[in-house]
Amino acid sequence: MTDSPRVARLDADTLVERIADITGVRFVVEGPCPGGEVGAAYVRWPDGRRSVLSEGHSRTGPLLDRARAAGVPTAKLELSAHIDGRRVIVQQCLPGAVPTPATTSASLVEQMVRVNARLRGLLADRPLVAPVELHLTTDGPGFCLHKPLIGYDRRTARLLDWVHEVGAATPAITGDDLVHFDYHPFNVLVDRGRITGVIDWDGADRFDGRFDLVTLQFHLRRWNPAATGPVDEALAGIPADRYRAFWAHMSLRQIDWSIRHHDHATVDAWLDIAEPGTTI
Repeated sequence: MTDSPRVARLDADTLVERIADITGVRFVVEGPCPGGEVGAAYVRWPDGRRSVLSEGHSRTGPLLDRARAAGVPTAKLELSAHIDGRRVIVQQCLPGAVPTPATTSASLVEQMVRVNARLRGLLADRPLVAPVELHLTTDGPGFCLHKPLIGYDRRTARLLDWVHEVGAATPAITGDDLVHFDYHPFNVLVDRGRITGVIDWDGADRFDGRFDLVTLQFHLRRWNPAATGPVDEALAGIPADRYRAFWAHMSLRQIDWSIRHHDHATVDAWLDIAEPGTTI
């Protein structure tokens, strides 16, 4: 759909070969985990244990430890290796399955809002290195690219103009909360209606926890708008300028990614979600 770069999916077979060369541990690849844009894979240890292979950052482990101590179900790190400039991790396989849009109920969303509340103030004792960048005026590192929106069509170009306006008017945003940065129903695991895991913490950082609620709301508006009540209520009172900045980021992120990795119908579907937020 575009000449802009696509992000490569996880090559699990090659990675387990390299892990064996580096660590001596020989995993067996079972297949891809469901969901996700870049990918993760189920692997078996030599003793038969099942785990999850993915890429990650070195900072993620301590943040997951904090979340787990606060009562959030997160996977424990079991092995990591640096392979060709990337950090590859093997994590505990948590119980449960990713919900579908049809099974993303208001009850599940309410649980997700409660999980978000557990992460508030969790990083207040850690030094703030630098404010998080929302990439509203410049490209992000492999996501939130601006050029794809310029040349795609009039709707995307108009949306990008709004994103730039919001970015120019938004000062640096900080916070003391542990923020997931991709918090939506397809990054939780559920068993018999109960959340058993929160996964894919690769972008986790210190920020304003309401960002995760806007992310959740943005996804729900497309996949199950009938279930948005709990998150809408939790976002009551957020300052309008901060809400616009978070909405602008989500609009840019989802539409840029869809242009580069999906079809016209997907781009239009996310535009239908994003555009009403430009009037707030």
